[in-house]
Amino acid sequence: MHKTEKKARKIIFVTGNEGKFREVRDILAARGYEVIQNTDGYPELQEEELEPIAAYGALWAAGKLGMPVMVDDSGLFINALNGFPGPYSAFVEKNLGNKRVLKIMEDENDRSAVFKSVIGYCEPGAEPLTFTGTVEGKIAFEELGTGGFGYDPIFDYNGMTFGELSDVEKNKVSHRRRALDKFLEWLDYED
Repeated sequence: MHKTEKKARKIIFVTGNEGKFREVRDILAARGYEVIQNTDGYPELQEEELEPIAAYGALWAAGKLGMPVMVDDSGLFINALNGFPGPYSAFVEKNLGNKRVLKIMEDENDRSAVFKSVIGYCEPGAEPLTFTGTVEGKIAFEELGTGGFGYDPIFDYNGMTFGELSDVEKNKVSHRRRALDKFLEWLDYED
């Protein structure tokens, strides 16, 4: 097949997070990929880093579904809290929420933080691959904006929170976008 004859490309994205799904769907659609959501989930390893969690999730899901899959494991790493909540970000966001994270950060001078996203991809019978993207910012002093999801309203990137950015603007600069760009570069090379 010639490089100009692009076949229809579909990717199964295993996630129960609607915000992640919309973000990935929109970014990949602009590159000609159709993203199909699978909400079955996968067992998450208890690890300090996101890469082994995403790799294991992709490997497990590819084996269970019998088709190529991608997963996304993301986290907010706050420097003053020694990288917490990191790999426990979804649990902390669900159980504590942004207001309590802001309360914990109340007396902290160092508000720097890193949002990190790891895309895990695996084809049945193959080894999983991971693609990591990060964006540096800081923890805002209050929730700002109504866009995005999760920690977006408290993650300040260049003077605005991700919650204040439109989806289009956020999708140009987010940690997930940076991870997806690496994944797409690999996919395009494989085509």
